[in-house]
Amino acid sequence: MDQRADNDTRNMGTALDLDRVRAVQANTSAIERRAATLPGRRSVKKDYQAAWLLKAVTCIDLTTLSGDDTAERVKRLCAKARNPVDRRLLEAMGMPDVTVGAVCVYHDMVDVALRALEGTGIPVAAVSTGFPAGLSPFHLRLAEIGESVKAGAEEIDIVISRRHVLSGDWQALYDEMRAFREACGSAHVKAILATGELGTLRNVARASMVCMMAGADFIKTSTGKESVNATLPVSLTMIRAIRAYHAMTGWRVGYKPAGGISKAKDALVYLSLIKEELGERWLRPNLFRFGASSLLGDIERQLEHHVTGAYSAGYRHAMG
Repeated sequence: MDQRADNDTRNMGTALDLDRVRAVQANTSAIERRAATLPGRRSVKKDYQAAWLLKAVTCIDLTTLSGDDTAERVKRLCAKARNPVDRRLLEAMGMPDVTVGAVCVYHDMVDVALRALEGTGIPVAAVSTGFPAGLSPFHLRLAEIGESVKAGAEEIDIVISRRHVLSGDWQALYDEMRAFREACGSAHVKAILATGELGTLRNVARASMVCMMAGADFIKTSTGKESVNATLPVSLTMIRAIRAYHAMTGWRVGYKPAGGISKAKDALVYLSLIKEELGERWLRPNLFRFGASSLLGDIERQLEHHVTGAYSAGYRHAMG
């Protein structure tokens, strides 16, 4: 293994190795069997469950990506990001204040989010490159990244061109991802694969590998706008690609499941999957995120039950 294996600096990428990419396979039936066992194999209770749920909070990209987003909605979301869990609950558990991993918005709301989060250290992530379809002209997609970076976004969630994957044009995907990475500069880049539109788990595995070779800091399942978003088989496939890439290069790449993760129990399954497949080093916001909004409300509700013994109404834990 490369001597950089214990270095958490960002992924610098490698030259495209088409032989290695084409050698990547995915045993769908085995992956699905393994994924099906996950919800029932690991169970944490009481204080341990509360601790894991608080860990999940720190790994959430609190997100609003709606056509009717307003500045006030984003401000309310940022207020929740600053105080994601009722301080009375944290005090009862003897825990310090926690914050989410980031706030994710459209470009037009980057400035609003930055001002609302000033002084917190919570980064702002912007979706880019013609999100969610990624079909705008290439020079405009690059320009969009540049505008969000200029506005102050520290993280950029880009969408790949699915046609490159579906046609097996790995060189085109690599060149596109490399250009996106360069346009991001010092901002970290999350590559959204839109896995629900890639056809097969083998395509997911190969696309993951190519994006990492091109310098993606994170690989992310979905935009949240597809009919199928994050699933456990897809997650297992992408996580094992991350593990293979780390063994090959020493670079650690982050993972972000997004779309459809709304329950605290689901968050626990994903955290246990990361721990088993990649190890505790990945259970940090710089290497693991949930793309979610309603998830936080259910986690807070479960934490209130842990402290008080009673479930509160869902409306008491609104995001904004």
